[in-house]
Amino acid sequence: MRSIWNGAISFGLVSIPIKLVNATESHAVSFRQIHTEDGGRIRYRKVCELEDREVTQAEIGKAYEDADGSMVPITDEDLSHLPIPTARTIEIVAFVPEERIDPLQMGAAYYLAASGAPAAKPYTLLREALKRSNRVAIAKFALRGRERLGMLRVVGDAIAMHGLLWPDEVRAPEGVAPDAGVTVRDQELDLADALMDTLGEIDLADLHDEYREALEEVIAAKSAGETPPEAREEAAPGKVLDLMAALESSVRAARESRGGEEEAPAEEAEVRSLRQRGAPSRQTPKETGGKKSTPAAAKKTAAKKTAGKTAGKTAGKTAGRKAGERAAAKEPAKKTAGRGTATKSMTKSRTAKGSETTKTATRSAATKSTAKKAPSRKHSA
Repeated sequence: MRSIWNGAISFGLVSIPIKLVNATESHAVSFRQIHTEDGGRIRYRKVCELEDREVTQAEIGKAYEDADGSMVPITDEDLSHLPIPTARTIEIVAFVPEERIDPLQMGAAYYLAASGAPAAKPYTLLREALKRSNRVAIAKFALRGRERLGMLRVVGDAIAMHGLLWPDEVRAPEGVAPDAGVTVRDQELDLADALMDTLGEIDLADLHDEYREALEEVIAAKSAGETPPEAREEAAPGKVLDLMAALESSVRAARESRGGEEEAPAEEAEVRSLRQRGAPSRQTPKETGGKKSTPAAAKKTAAKKTAGKTAGKTAGKTAGRKAGERAAAKEPAKKTAGRGTATKSMTKSRTAKGSETTKTATRSAATKSTAKKAPSRKHSA
């Protein structure tokens, strides 16, 4: 980048040789003035009014026009003797927090490039000091015939300088704000907040000059002898009659431009296993909530259990009888022997039961006699 000014940064007793280069550039499409009848260029010539002739740049000087119209010539020698120390120096005068600087004061931006190897160390020192302090440097410098105010800050690994207007060059906003007495409702503020949230943030790098792009398309079409593209018709803005309705419409339009409203999160699905066809359904018994069962329900339950037991016994007896008949048809001898053995066993069992019954009766009689004797002993005592 070509430097536009050479000098030094004065940081106390430290001097840092630097070069001033432009930090911005204009991409605007420039036009030339032409004669509409024949397309000839219209040029400006510097003509002396007294001699009525064109003069060269070497013949042109500076002068101050007084209130009565008279000219006061000012030479380069006069300017070189001005009592200012910032003719070739960016003099740092203070370090302040960046929020102290009103953006209205900020103007053109420049990069300060270190000039030569000796400037590397002090340049890095100043850059790191600005980083660690989280402050910016306020400086004075002279450029294009006038002293200016500047702000030095760190941009990446470089030091940038923004030209600042002097405080008395910033006009007060008198008569700009609307008259007092306007009341804004909370509902309107809520809609304004919703609109701001819907529009959200944006990366400034994604923004571009649509006007310049459209203008370049027109120039390219006319250069190729084609018809320039037609501009799309924009809907004329209507009059704002209801602020609430306008805000609501703005929020809807912003949501549509952003891809619609966010969909609500889907609810979790409940997975249930399907019952096979023909299979009886298993129902989970309902909780009784601590209530006691009624006598009718108890009777029904007992009847079901008794019927189940009876059916089981009947089925068992039937199966046993059929099995015995089959065994009897095949082995009659064994069946006869088995019946004899069974008869003997039954006889023994009946005898044993009889003896047990006799013994039980004897014990019962003895117990009764003892119980009858006990009251008489208690009475005599």
